[in-house]
Amino acid sequence: MTAPQDIQEPGLTIAYNPATGKEIGHVPNTDLNKLPEMFAHARSAQKIWAKRTFKERARALRKMRDYIVANADELSDIVSKSNGKTRIDALATEVLPCSLACDWYSRHAEKVLKDKKLPIDSILFFNKRTVMQRKALGVVGIISPWNYPLSIPFGEVVMGLMAGNAILLKVAAATPLVGEAINRIIEAANLPKGLFQQIVGSGGAVSNAFFEQGIDKIFFTGSVDVGKQLMEQASKTLTPLSLELGGNDPMLVFEDADLERATNGAAWAGYQNAGQSCGGVERVYVHESIYDEFLQLMIEKTKALRHGVGQGFNVDMGSMTTRGQLNTVRKHVDEAVKKGARIVAQSQPVGPQNGHFYPATLMVDTTDDMLLIRDETFGPVIPVMKFATEDEAIAMANNSHLALTSSIWTKDLDRAKRVAGLLESGVTTINDHLYTHGLSEMPWGGWKHSGLGRTHGHEGLLEMTHAKAVNWDIIPSKRNIWWYPSNEETYKGLLNAQRFVYPRDAKEFVSSAAKLTPFLVKKMFTRWKI
Repeated sequence: MTAPQDIQEPGLTIAYNPATGKEIGHVPNTDLNKLPEMFAHARSAQKIWAKRTFKERARALRKMRDYIVANADELSDIVSKSNGKTRIDALATEVLPCSLACDWYSRHAEKVLKDKKLPIDSILFFNKRTVMQRKALGVVGIISPWNYPLSIPFGEVVMGLMAGNAILLKVAAATPLVGEAINRIIEAANLPKGLFQQIVGSGGAVSNAFFEQGIDKIFFTGSVDVGKQLMEQASKTLTPLSLELGGNDPMLVFEDADLERATNGAAWAGYQNAGQSCGGVERVYVHESIYDEFLQLMIEKTKALRHGVGQGFNVDMGSMTTRGQLNTVRKHVDEAVKKGARIVAQSQPVGPQNGHFYPATLMVDTTDDMLLIRDETFGPVIPVMKFATEDEAIAMANNSHLALTSSIWTKDLDRAKRVAGLLESGVTTINDHLYTHGLSEMPWGGWKHSGLGRTHGHEGLLEMTHAKAVNWDIIPSKRNIWWYPSNEETYKGLLNAQRFVYPRDAKEFVSSAAKLTPFLVKKMFTRWKI
């Protein structure tokens, strides 16, 4: 028996456990004809919510956090059955980060988003003061993926709420029961009715409806192709987007690396979630002097891994989530083998293998012309390659149109920091990989085709707002010095103002100051005589 994919009944999205092929529930599809009404409710609720203080919003997030902690086991089970990952994986990479997110944003959003004074730089504007404000966008749309169906959307939801927005969430069709679990978490906070709403249905139809209804911003996590389609649509209305579109992330292992830690890290970051992590290791480059030792350790660890249905605790890696992604992985590996690559180790199956399983797979003799190296494979496959020099390693790592994360493995921290500055990626970690998405305070996003904008941390909160500058005079005046009337006196006054600020010598400073003072008094504080 194989797990079905994208089998739907009219009006329903049916959920299957991709590791077993069994139906686990269904969710009614949203009637998109009701979108205008949903938007109206969202805009009404957002006006109420935007008036709430940060402390009031923070209390709502703490209620969500308490619900997550109290129901962590149930949430882990739902994610595991919906996505195919193990319960340990679900708890560590999805449930725990959600509780951390509630805590961090509830404590830090006010500090990030409160009004900030902007210093006036020039004495010519001595009478001016400016403050920068962060204003809520309004109604934010979130279109989320199936690989982290809880932690990716939920982190963006709490960012948006703390910034004062209403949220419309569209969860992945493959994981609708996780969407219902998010509903229950949000309900624990007793938010204004309509402030958070969820939409179930076709991603394309929902995004079209978002644009038609004048959504204020869309946060999308998914493929490069769909991200480009959204950009094309958004250009017609100048709708802002935040796009996280995947990675082809390199791991650089230098000759002085702790090989036990490096191989443990590679196995985790390459095979975790069945390799379905945009920030996971996709390419490993190892210094030639330690290549053989590194590879032998990776072979042993890959063979020791167990893949199977992830609801128990006797497996290390679960299934892939969709048949389409499983086919992509097979295609990349088969093409690589035909071109000369070799599989040197795979994980061992445990229990029934009726779902979308692909073993953890270690490969060698791969080259840059292979899909496995050139594109994002998004599966549990780790190719290991050699490099001879630091410059060669950097060049190989940067040779990709995707640039989300990267990692450097060495005992020399100064060297690691220097090399990190040369790697083209939004995030670089040293002696670690694939964990920073769980750090609420650390911005997440990439360069090149990996996307636009950032989520998480200070930058993520700012992405959820408009920047607004407010400027005023501290002393009431009749006119600015460049206002009407236009005459020779005004022209000479402006010349003296410039020479006063940027004098060529002390004499010019004194002379321009003497001429400027009476001009300022007359221009700013007397009536315009017509």
